[in-house]
Amino acid sequence: MTHDHRRIGRELDLFDTDPLMGAGLPYWLPDGAVVRHALEEYVREVERKAGYRHVYSPVLGKRELYEISGHWSHYSADMFPPMELGGEQVVLRPSLCPHHALIFRSRAHSYRELPLRIAELGTMFRSELSGVLGGLTRVRAIQLNDAHVFCTMEQAADEAYAALCLIRDAYAALGVRPARYRLSLPGPGGKYVDAPELWRRSVALLTDVLDRSGLPYEAVEGEAAFYGPKVDVQVADPAGRESTLSTVQIDFHQPERFGLEYVGADGVKHRPVMIHRAVVGSVERAVAHLIEAHGGAFPVWLAPVQVVALPVTDAEVPNAERLVERCRDAGLRAELAGPDRGTLGARIRAARLVPYQAVLGPREAADDLVALRLRDGRKVPVLPAAEAVGNFGRVAAARGTGLWPEPEPVPDARR
Repeated sequence: MTHDHRRIGRELDLFDTDPLMGAGLPYWLPDGAVVRHALEEYVREVERKAGYRHVYSPVLGKRELYEISGHWSHYSADMFPPMELGGEQVVLRPSLCPHHALIFRSRAHSYRELPLRIAELGTMFRSELSGVLGGLTRVRAIQLNDAHVFCTMEQAADEAYAALCLIRDAYAALGVRPARYRLSLPGPGGKYVDAPELWRRSVALLTDVLDRSGLPYEAVEGEAAFYGPKVDVQVADPAGRESTLSTVQIDFHQPERFGLEYVGADGVKHRPVMIHRAVVGSVERAVAHLIEAHGGAFPVWLAPVQVVALPVTDAEVPNAERLVERCRDAGLRAELAGPDRGTLGARIRAARLVPYQAVLGPREAADDLVALRLRDGRKVPVLPAAEAVGNFGRVAAARGTGLWPEPEPVPDARR
């Protein structure tokens, strides 16, 4: 059966919409907020380990900012109209890159500081037409995992290559398979920055990076950003429809427009290269794809509820409550599903998407044990509760797609 993230998202109480909030402006329910938060924290951590420093910038900017960046002349049809504020026009930002260019420009920089990598999980806005809006994939307020690397020309290829490696590692942790890699080039009739030499240099640089990576890719005209070419990592939904999830872009244009400079080893001012990079791109689109790719059965580290404690009778409820408390103390998301919610079989079926179902009968309660069922139907031999909690935590901390540490448990013969 095809997994539609809109249907699953509502069935699992992950997100919803309300006409009073407006089309293309979904809100996140508690379980959906858990998935989003876990994804955002993961991205921040891998960026920090890769040498990125995080910033915050405002969601508004003066119209003049986007005139300088080129967004106003090339992209204004996709922007919300300006608002009058104190005699000035301000705009909901359509992108984070002009803000990051100003952050770089706010301080003097030496070549010794480069590459300077700054990242932000920030909101941007697109004036999408109502007819193209849908679920989490096309929205008007976008939480973007964005980053910009300011570097020398000699560093640019290595930085773009490293960004592709970050994307590859993130996809492995998320259980996402790229459909294809696309080198997105300018095409006839598009509104692009008129700087042929800069385009030639940036296309050559990205082509070399892709060839070095060994990744299969295809060059497609008409898909470039207005200021430069990009590598688009395409993913496909269960119906085969493609969308762009992650990007790596080379930009010589905005450093020129904003007058960005650094002092080189020769004591002379030089223009940096600006690399735009998104590991998971739009958080909304990433979660939509994860819902569809996993059918709501998220990897352990992303699951809204990771452990459900299932006492067989009311007599085991106190032990189940202690297990839930242990799990929460260990940083896990755990819940109790007691006999008041139905038969044990009904509760197991209701918790079918929870990675770990911990059953406590009289024997388990007496000896501080748990009988575990994994989400895929496999059973684990009865374990001390402390050992079980430790295993839950190790799998979650590994941020992979596995359900249990090696060796894997034997399949349930009744399935």
